[in-house]
Amino acid sequence: MTEKATPKPKLSKGKPAKAKLPTEPELPRLGFLGMLRWAWTQLTSMRTALFLLLLLAVAAVPGSTFPQRIQNPAAVTQYIKDNPVTGPVMDWFKLFDVFSSPWFSAIYVLLFVSLIGCVLPRAKQHYKAMRTPPPRTPRRLSRLAEYGTLQVSAARAASADQTIEQAAAVLKRRGYRVDLRLTGDRPSVGAERGFLKEVGNLLFHVSLIGVLVGVALGGLFGYSGQRVLVTGDSFVNTLIGYDSFSPGTNFNSDWLQPYSLTLDEFKIEFDRNANAKKVQPLDFSAKLTVKDSPDAAPVQKELKVNEPLSIGGTDVYLLGNGYAPHFTVKDGNGKVAFSDWVIGGVPDPAYSSRLVIKVPDAGPDQLGFQGIFLPTGAKDASGLDYSLDPDPGNPTVLLNSYYGNLGLDGGKPQNVFLLDVSKLTPLNERNLPAGGITLDSKKPSYKLPNGKGTITFDGLTRYAGLEIRHNPAQVYVLIFAGTALLGLVGSLFLSRRRIWVRAGEHPDGRVLLEYGLLARGEDYRLNREASLLREQLAKALEVADNQKSDPKETDTKVKES
Repeated sequence: MTEKATPKPKLSKGKPAKAKLPTEPELPRLGFLGMLRWAWTQLTSMRTALFLLLLLAVAAVPGSTFPQRIQNPAAVTQYIKDNPVTGPVMDWFKLFDVFSSPWFSAIYVLLFVSLIGCVLPRAKQHYKAMRTPPPRTPRRLSRLAEYGTLQVSAARAASADQTIEQAAAVLKRRGYRVDLRLTGDRPSVGAERGFLKEVGNLLFHVSLIGVLVGVALGGLFGYSGQRVLVTGDSFVNTLIGYDSFSPGTNFNSDWLQPYSLTLDEFKIEFDRNANAKKVQPLDFSAKLTVKDSPDAAPVQKELKVNEPLSIGGTDVYLLGNGYAPHFTVKDGNGKVAFSDWVIGGVPDPAYSSRLVIKVPDAGPDQLGFQGIFLPTGAKDASGLDYSLDPDPGNPTVLLNSYYGNLGLDGGKPQNVFLLDVSKLTPLNERNLPAGGITLDSKKPSYKLPNGKGTITFDGLTRYAGLEIRHNPAQVYVLIFAGTALLGLVGSLFLSRRRIWVRAGEHPDGRVLLEYGLLARGEDYRLNREASLLREQLAKALEVADNQKSDPKETDTKVKES
């Protein structure tokens, strides 16, 4: 039988055929769902969560650097006026409304979602790990970080299974979760503990989420306000009762409970020594009459620094205090244009304070006064006025007076502690022939030049500055902060450890016990744990722990058995 000849390939005339190059592999396209999965994976990584936490801290810096509109709109308006080029640009980027800006809210929400995406899968994985038995016993325990052996003599040795059960009992007493493996010629036990380390880690992250939620709720539904109360004056918890008010984003004025406070008395205790300049206040005490509602019976309360008063869902804090002189101003027409207590500015250590009096109802011209109040007025050797003591021994008022347009009729808000004298005409100043105005108990009244009227110093009392805050989530923030600290301590100081103990019988009746310890991560206390385990195993098995056997030689003997 003849073989058929294989036909030769026909060659085309002309140029030789080019070899076909291999094509590049086509990568699969992610698609829309794949892109969403990839974005979710990136967002829920711990690295992204840490980055967003750092970014949130950096984003909050402008809120403490530049004036914020929700706290002081006048300061924001003045800042934009003083910086006509950069001010509007900063306002467009919401640098004056940082904590309500879209970009700050976006960082906050992304951090919140990232933490939830990190915690939930880890919690699920940790739950499965807690229900999974410890890994199988390694073939060579001598390769573990800590390794040791014990020999039980034939006189005291039981079977290998019973020895392993005794070792398991020792491990249980030490707080390990054990898994007996009694099948085969060399029974063993696997043990594991330290699951609370990961629980502490999860608790820390869950608490951090709780703190973020609490802060967000406080910003949405909380509020704060300030009110200065003169002795004998009252405050009612309504919007018009506040001197300044900062509401939350979703604040509703109907939530204000109409309680009332009346400042009955304010006392200051001073620490006095030989030098009057070193007089320091020791204690502040405000006695208040409190009514929880318009129909409630009045109750006497005492308010001190760092001892807030809780009423109507709010906390009332004592912030500042000072003196409030009472003045009566009659205009050029002889009518009383002003009669009220005047709150002094922030006092110095001697309780001297600046005074500003604005009298827009005076006629025929508006009047303005600015100067200083001295609790105990005195003169030094050069004739300058100063306060000798913070207590009101000789109350003295030094004023300059002006007339003209105060600028209040235009409706533009002004600082009550500042008087713009650039558009006013001076009546009394030190460098004018009329001189300045000095009022005290001996000369309480002064007639203004040019028939502009009179000013009278009627009396003196004290005032107290109150801060009223309502934060519905502050208790929860405190609880979550405490659990976060507890979780952090657990994750730092607890250790995740695994132990395997294996037994083997010799023909002469002895039982060789070997054990190995392994830690997850760095654990400088693992060596001590190995020493304690050996001590308790020797005690349970009634073994005199004076054997210095070579681990490799013992391992060989166990294998031969």
